[in-house]
Amino acid sequence: VQLQASGGGLVEAGSSLTLTCTGSGRRFNEYVIGWLRQAPGKEREFVAGIKWSGEDPLYGDSVKDRFTISRDNSKNTIFLRMNDLKPEDTAVYYCAAPLSTHTYFISWRWYNYWGQGTDVTVSA
Repeated sequence: VQLQASGGGLVEAGSSLTLTCTGSGRRFNEYVIGWLRQAPGKEREFVAGIKWSGEDPLYGDSVKDRFTISRDNSKNTIFLRMNDLKPEDTAVYYCAAPLSTHTYFISWRWYNYWGQGTDVTVSA
């Protein structure tokens, strides 16, 4: 499975941004896909996850009600719509896949495949 994240940038607080993760490889569309982020000096944090069906997505507490994850399996693409961005959302955002088709994992240690990351910087 190969993943590539894009869409990051520098935005002001309160702005919106959409990240895109494009995937390829055998069974890509069957896997749970997660977005995780890493701020400077901090451990990687789970942001959101989505199953192949798109149902019952999972969100980290810090982004719940502001971020929305979705996927378009016909285009091998996962989106992360980020609204009302805050300076504390500043991080490198990664899309990643655990070897799971139904189970969400919060810890980054369970993820086997990673995209290269895209920078999101939110100014106050």
